[in-house]
Amino acid sequence: MKSPLARIRYGAIILVSIVWGAVIGFRFLGDYDWIGAIWMVVITISTVGYGEHSSMEPELKLFTVLVILLGMSAAVYTFGGLFQLMLAGELERAIGRQRMTKDLNRMSDHIIVCGYGRMGQNLASELASQGETLVVIDLDPDVIQENSSAEMVCWQGDATEEATLEAVGIARAKTLVISLPNDAESVFITLTARNLNPDLQIIARAEKQSTGKKLRQAGATKVVMPTVVGARQMARLITRPSTADLMERVSETAFVELELDELLIAEECPLVGMTVGQTDAHRLHKLLVIAIKKSDESLIFNPDAGYVFQSHDIIMIMGHGEDIARFRETFRIC
Repeated sequence: MKSPLARIRYGAIILVSIVWGAVIGFRFLGDYDWIGAIWMVVITISTVGYGEHSSMEPELKLFTVLVILLGMSAAVYTFGGLFQLMLAGELERAIGRQRMTKDLNRMSDHIIVCGYGRMGQNLASELASQGETLVVIDLDPDVIQENSSAEMVCWQGDATEEATLEAVGIARAKTLVISLPNDAESVFITLTARNLNPDLQIIARAEKQSTGKKLRQAGATKVVMPTVVGARQMARLITRPSTADLMERVSETAFVELELDELLIAEECPLVGMTVGQTDAHRLHKLLVIAIKKSDESLIFNPDAGYVFQSHDIIMIMGHGEDIARFRETFRIC
């Protein structure tokens, strides 16, 4: 069975050949001029007609019957391929959309990324490598078609619309990342998302420093300004190159397989009431406690051995992945 494109291609060649042959036939068999011959072919194949031509000779009538049969067959074959192509595309998109909707309805605690530009692509790649469940929203249909995969669902739509955010499960998501270069759209999305999910973590990109305050007022948890971050990194490379190199290496998972992780201490966690020294994190678990983030957002860098852990503290810890996993298991940290 030929593909729809092959049907269209072969059908068009046959149809053009029939039309050209019919024009020549009417020109000489019916004694029409060239314009009249073309006119006769068009009204014959299209079955428009304009009444019966009783003056036609028998051989011309037989020729006309042949033109009708061949022309209609070629036209049906050609346009059938066109309709098949259109129907197949629409059907495929509808089935894909339905399958994607089912996948989204089963998702929870996923990360939604608005915008799949250069920043969105790098962000999605990094998060996917960490095993996170991702949903990307973008307006470009080519982006959606090329990047949908088992690790990442791509949804075509306008992230500024409430219906789009609801469709990708904003109410069940844990984080929304807005990587759009348009500050006005970022503020609008933040407002909408915060209204749909009051507990959602929202990380928004801002191009201007003045937008940062607006985004926080709109409900953004964190605001990232790429130009500021990039400028600070460049300045650090100039003024403190060794420190900058160390920080860059530490942030890479490939650096001696070290990981920098965050551990949230729940109320029922055995660590509550224990001191840093009592955990013996460095000697037994080969881990380095970098800092502790308190529930009031304050940070304690390099806490001393006498610091007492409290519920809702976040331990920022560095070490090998397997050592961090054992530490989590020992103290029942999720």
